[in-house]
Amino acid sequence: TKKLIFIIEEFTTFYYHQFDLDRKALAPLYRDESMLTFETTSVKGAKDIVEKLGSLPFSKVKHDVATLDAQPSGAHGGILILVTGRLLLEEEERPMSYTQVFQLIPDG
Repeated sequence: TKKLIFIIEEFTTFYYHQFDLDRKALAPLYRDESMLTFETTSVKGAKDIVEKLGSLPFSKVKHDVATLDAQPSGAHGGILILVTGRLLLEEEERPMSYTQVFQLIPDG
């Protein structure tokens, strides 16, 4: 639906813009029950997630989203989002491909 497309485009635009500028600014998007798995490491809770994102071994990064796929998830208005794209790190000349999954759950 148009509403679903609007939500996922707004969310991913905001998320990657903040990630590329200041990962700490992503903290309000996470809750105590939120989880992040990066490669083989999983962390839970907003504080630990933002700490993990801040500890990634690069300071400057630029995301270039190629595809966004989404579908409703669960009975309470959740959304599952699959993102693919290219990631350019400051010290690299060639972008790397990436895939990321988000599960958005209404809060409140």
